[in-house]
This record gives sequence, C-alpha cells and structure tokens, in this order.
Amino acid sequence: MSELNLEHFRNRLHQLQAELEAVADQSADASSTVELDQSRVGRLSRMDAMQAQSMAQETARRRKAQLLRIEGALRRIDSGEYGECFACGEEIDPARLEFDPTTTRCVACKEAG
Repeated sequence: MSELNLEHFRNRLHQLQAELEAVADQSADASSTVELDQSRVGRLSRMDAMQAQSMAQETARRRKAQLLRIEGALRRIDSGEYGECFACGEEIDPARLEFDPTTTRCVACKEAG
C-alpha cells in the first residue's frame, strides 16, 4: 500500500478514535448506578432507568472494542502490515478499508468464515 494511502488511513483512524473518545467523555454518567429509592422515583421510572443504564453499558463496551480495533490498525500501519488479510496475506481492497479501516480480512476470507 502506498505511503499516501497509509497516511490517509492513519488520519481517518485518528479521527475515528477522537470521535469515539469524545462520545465516551460525554456519556460517562449514563451508565452510573440507578437510584433505588422508591420515594424519589417510581417503579416504572426505575425500570426505564435500569434499561437505559444497561444499554449505555453495552454501548460503552462496543465503543471500547472499536477503540481497540483502531489501536490495532494503527499498530499495523506502523509495522507495515496494514491492508494485508490476516487469513490469506493478500491485499485488502482499499474500498473495503475505506468502509471499515479496522478490518483485518479480505472479502473472500470474511465470507469463508
């Protein structure tokens, strides 16, 4: 992969990383402990709050996983392995990397399982 393409993907990955970290900072209190005091909050409101908390925790888990994939892609750029399929070693189509710059498999290997 050319240096120009690598720099494009490095910038794109850094941008995605910054966006995810900004969202994480904004939504940190959404997964905080739900208040169980019935005199302050009704039962249905507590159930709604618990469901919202659960959804926020799952979103945070997915965000963390995506950040780990971004870090891995940046390490592969630094080591010169970015854009190579983990399974077959062939070059991953740049259009596929444009869609998901953290992908580690070419279309054929991804479809194969």
